[in-house]
Amino acid sequence: MTQPDMSLWDLRVTVERIEGRSVCGMDVGDYFELTNSAELRIPEGKHFCLYALQAALPLLPAKQRDLPQGDWLERDCHVACPDPDERLVMRVDRTRRCDLRSGDLT
Repeated sequence: MTQPDMSLWDLRVTVERIEGRSVCGMDVGDYFELTNSAELRIPEGKHFCLYALQAALPLLPAKQRDLPQGDWLERDCHVACPDPDERLVMRVDRTRRCDLRSGDLT
């Protein structure tokens, strides 16, 4: 068994606020987690709007990695759903560092 040769951050994406009318059925505090590089987890009995999810997905691989000091993405943690009537704002938080073996990943 080889030793871990890389590390990534596990992430939690949480609905921080809804500034418009909620049409997707989500509430402040709803979340999903990205763990072990590529595992998406949603709490049992909950859902996460596909359109809010697609807004966050492009940022997640970068947020999983340590970024250079001064990089805007290192400082910024918010992403908005594309629905202009809803104005749902999510926060991306790093939750734990996960040590991985690159040979186990595709």
